[in-house]
Amino acid sequence: MSDLDGPRLALYIALGLIVCFLGARYLRAQERGSDVAPAARTTTAAPPGDGGSPAVSVGRAGGGRMTIHVAGAVRRPGVYRLPAGGRVDDALRRAGGATRNADLAAINLAAKLEDGRQVLVPARAAPADAGAAPAAGNAGSPAVSGAAGSGVEAAPINLNTATLEQLDTLDGVGPGIAQRILDYREQHGGFDRVEDLGEVPGIGDKRLATLTPLVTAG
Repeated sequence: MSDLDGPRLALYIALGLIVCFLGARYLRAQERGSDVAPAARTTTAAPPGDGGSPAVSVGRAGGGRMTIHVAGAVRRPGVYRLPAGGRVDDALRRAGGATRNADLAAINLAAKLEDGRQVLVPARAAPADAGAAPAAGNAGSPAVSGAAGSGVEAAPINLNTATLEQLDTLDGVGPGIAQRILDYREQHGGFDRVEDLGEVPGIGDKRLATLTPLVTAG
């Protein structure tokens, strides 16, 4: 015990006090961390009854809505925002409903909609005698529009009554431009003259000159 007398004993006591002080600070720091941790966890905690597993709720962009293009034989063709999970029938209602010449049997009204898709409502085919009529003296021979060497001249197609299929048979007109012609007809109440075709997107001066003798607005 004589070896611990004096300065050496004082040194040991000082070291012991330092260790106790540091230990107390460490315990207080641990207690403060435990007080803060629950608050941080509440930002990702699952709601009661979910097993307590952390979860982060991320909402879908756009609020669960989708953009649909409604075209064809509807009262107000255009682009509409609809709730996700909607059906074709919902899109038709949003566009003002189908027109009287719409062929609703040709589409599935119960089909689910997808974002960025087009709903195209076709029109009923015109009666046989409303289309291109055979030339005189060639009864029973089909009229052909622009067919080389056919020997049969087709009657002009009426822009105000033609179906998408009839417009698609014209030279330089595919399904896309044919649909634009129908959209223009719906939006403007019809064609007053053949030259109005130049207002349809995709029909320039050259294509208009080609179509002018093939169509009529009368």
